[in-house]
Amino acid sequence: MHRRTLLGAALGASALALAGCGPKAGGQAVLKVGSQRGGTKSLMLASGVLEGAPYRVEWSEFPAAQHLLEAVGGGAVDLGAVGDAPFLFAFAAGGKVKAVHAARSSGGGVSTAILVPGSSPIRTVADLKGRRVSTGRGSIGHYLLLRRLDEAGLKASDVNIAFLSPGDAKAAFSTGAIDAWVTWGSYVHIATRDDKARVLSDGHGALSGLGFEVANIAAIDAKRPQIADFLTRLSRAQRWSSAHKDEYAAVMAKETGLDPDIARLTVETNRGLPVPIDGGVIAEERRVLDLFRKTGAIPGDPDLAQAFDASFNASVAP
Repeated sequence: MHRRTLLGAALGASALALAGCGPKAGGQAVLKVGSQRGGTKSLMLASGVLEGAPYRVEWSEFPAAQHLLEAVGGGAVDLGAVGDAPFLFAFAAGGKVKAVHAARSSGGGVSTAILVPGSSPIRTVADLKGRRVSTGRGSIGHYLLLRRLDEAGLKASDVNIAFLSPGDAKAAFSTGAIDAWVTWGSYVHIATRDDKARVLSDGHGALSGLGFEVANIAAIDAKRPQIADFLTRLSRAQRWSSAHKDEYAAVMAKETGLDPDIARLTVETNRGLPVPIDGGVIAEERRVLDLFRKTGAIPGDPDLAQAFDASFNASVAP
């Protein structure tokens, strides 16, 4: 089928899905999927992989991972994609969620960064001592900040952390109300271009680049066939994106209102390729959890093995 026809079919399916309500819509099961701005929804629509799905996808969009995870844990949506740090934070807090699919970003962690104003006297992470720094609680930005502070011999209490949503943090950064902002994705590209922000440190060498499709525990049992099919199509879309960056970016720009150049940069640094959930992945996540625990961000020692469901690993196969 022609590429435009595929995209049109996917867009039409999405529109119908949004009109559906309850567990069934038009005689088909409904899979409720959460997406962060410019994330899974843009990718699935751009690639056209939802054409012919034997269920309807009902999309809900969220400004950040924390809000999406709250919706998944509460059953408002069945599953959604988030970074590893916010997922572990939600799981450790008792969220009724499990990771059912993994993908590793091609950007090597550079899509998450500690930003300072271009004219700031702050030149090293150590210079953040006593400064006002904003990020999202439990976010990948929160983890990067804790990791870089630890490497610099500083504690979390050595800086004044303000936990804000991305929109509020951007406003605070633009007005000088905070000294540094730890953020990710398109926010980094917009700030460095439009606000002349400077990257103090990014996630290269510090972040695993892993992200997860996280499902509500009850939905895993109730909608296993639909989730398995969706994850297979998601894996196909992720592999498709490697050779179709411009098409992906065009749909992202349309869906989010992002400047096309910013969308293209976001695609370039944020794309992920599917990988199985295995012992290696869990070992990497243990290191993330251990840092959160060391710094007091996560109390106790949750059973990490219970955070993952590897029964959908077949979905990542080419």
